[in-house]
Amino acid sequence: MDRFSPEERSRIMRTVRWKNTKPEVSVRRMLHGMGFRFRLHRRDLPGRPDIVLPRYRTVIFVNGCFWHQHSGCRKATIPQNNRAFWEKKLMRTIERDAENRQKLTDCGWTVITVWECEIKKSMKETMRKIVKKLQLSAQNSRIRIQK
Repeated sequence: MDRFSPEERSRIMRTVRWKNTKPEVSVRRMLHGMGFRFRLHRRDLPGRPDIVLPRYRTVIFVNGCFWHQHSGCRKATIPQNNRAFWEKKLMRTIERDAENRQKLTDCGWTVITVWECEIKKSMKETMRKIVKKLQLSAQNSRIRIQK
């Protein structure tokens, strides 16, 4: 049994951000500070990636561990209340993420997924991972990165 009325639960769920989250903004600040230029939430790309680096033909998804069910993460739990609903909802998110990654890859985009817990654990290591993948993407398209 949910402790909130359906109207109250709906109000609470509307406040959950899907873009411009703290982890996403942190990654954007670091990328911008390193000289990378990007676009945000491009509607013409599958899944509306959080960060799009057209020059490197790379997209970055900054995923919340709960909402995208980060495998092995302690935050990737399923609520006990209304469990069937949450299992269905979260599994569909996982499926949609995989479909969008595949569509982007098929169109020639490099897809980077960054997890909320990775950012909290070590922003420096997360940025190293991103830059390394950008360098690989640049090598494949013969772009020079001077970082």
